[in-house]
Amino acid sequence: MKYLFLIFFINFLPQYAGKSLSRDGNYPKTFEDIKKEIAGYSSIAKAIIDLAVHGKAQNRSYERLAVFADTIGPRLSGSKNLDAAIKYMFSALQEDRLENVHLEPVKVPHWERGEEFAVMLEPRNHSIAILGLGSSIATPPEGFVSAEPQQISFLTLLISICALTEDSTGCISCLLASGDRVKMGGDDYPGPLIHFLLEAIPLRSIWHKLIGITAEVLVVTSFDELHRRAQEAKGKIVVYNQPFITYSETVQYRSRGAVEAAKVGAVASLIRSIASFSIHSPHTGWQNYQPGVPQIPTACISVEDAEMMSRMSLQGTKVVVYLKMGAKTYPDSSSFNTVAEIVGSKYPEQIVLVSGHLDSWDVGQGAMDDGGGAFISWEALSLVKDLGLRPKRTLRLVLWTGEEQGGIGAEQYYQLHKKNISNFDVVMESDEGTFRPMGLAFTGTDEARDIVKEIMTLLLPINITDIYDTADGTDIDYWMRDGVPGASLRDDISKYFWFHHSHGDTMTVQDPNQMNLCAAVWTVVSYVIADMKEMLPR
Repeated sequence: MKYLFLIFFINFLPQYAGKSLSRDGNYPKTFEDIKKEIAGYSSIAKAIIDLAVHGKAQNRSYERLAVFADTIGPRLSGSKNLDAAIKYMFSALQEDRLENVHLEPVKVPHWERGEEFAVMLEPRNHSIAILGLGSSIATPPEGFVSAEPQQISFLTLLISICALTEDSTGCISCLLASGDRVKMGGDDYPGPLIHFLLEAIPLRSIWHKLIGITAEVLVVTSFDELHRRAQEAKGKIVVYNQPFITYSETVQYRSRGAVEAAKVGAVASLIRSIASFSIHSPHTGWQNYQPGVPQIPTACISVEDAEMMSRMSLQGTKVVVYLKMGAKTYPDSSSFNTVAEIVGSKYPEQIVLVSGHLDSWDVGQGAMDDGGGAFISWEALSLVKDLGLRPKRTLRLVLWTGEEQGGIGAEQYYQLHKKNISNFDVVMESDEGTFRPMGLAFTGTDEARDIVKEIMTLLLPINITDIYDTADGTDIDYWMRDGVPGASLRDDISKYFWFHHSHGDTMTVQDPNQMNLCAAVWTVVSYVIADMKEMLPR
């Protein structure tokens, strides 16, 4: 009997040569037929492009983002600003008449940087621009001084104390220019200044501001150098002056810098910002402690300050820094992933997901990272709705929460929905800016890639047809690891890391014309995949 079945199966195969079984039980067409099907979307693709780039929707994603960013501001995980942003978007998506607008609850980290202050005390007084890194601890409440007291200028310390008060800095210049002088620690100081600092300032009220770490720095350019000089690191502040190579390669100093410094006995770490260009601006980000390794405070400093301290150290100059950080970690907070849909006409259970993350860091406006990605994803649904289109599959928008802490909201979304993983056609995320688009990055099988490459030809009217290897997106990685095809916007990121995680991430970075093009790419690709007769092969 089994041989009869085998003979039947062998005779059955030739009529389906070059074809594969689809997941819905139907037999797909040849690739030539798929190319013809995709070509049939050229008029719809043109209508999307015209509406997004030239029509009534021109600049809409930019204008929506501008109102949002200016109204809400930065949106750190666990913050009231993020709560306000989620409420804002929930209402906006409802007002846009999208379907199934709802919030899915998750838990996210809640960390606040608190007061931060750093100053180089030796060889001269210099204010250091810092941004504490996410999850960093504060400087110890009891303080720490490892530098030799006689090596620290007394006047430098007093002026630094003045700088920490709210009402004293305006008096310093007149005090310095007046009256008698006092000998202290071998140096000559204006008497009225000493009198003011020791008697007029309510020291009790500012004492809590004075506690911090005062220590000599050890400047290194790599983890290897740190390990070679481990004996020099004990009791010091490790300053990393690593060169920027690529973000993925260089960011390890931000994420691991404190741990590696603590392993060799350092009391704090200051990390050169992960930036390809700088105008004395520190760039923040998340960092990770390691079980069994002492936790030390850590912050990013500007490229300029890192290089300056490196030059000083190479010249044999002793560098002493005072660091004060008031960071605090609270219990996890309640938050939400924000969801809206255009429900599919034929296969509503099958999902094409477009996304960006709604949270940001607590500096700048989070307009670039990732306001732009979130708002072109919203725009994709708006454009489809405005054109009266309804794809066969559900087009789902997800605005993630807690991405900056490692995709926290997305992971919980994945855990909640992975039971339906076979119904996820493709997952798309835009999280590397919305500058001039160059094409689409894709992760999936060769067969799926060929289909997406063909879809990109529909964007020839705006000359954005390239497809690149390997989609990138913290929030969609969970799905791609399990075999779901993934896509991310590929745009010109030559200036992205100039502003990334810094005070410079504002609406000034955004360009309405570039966002129009990004929205057109995002909409054409997501709509066509959602409307094709068959899901992308896996």
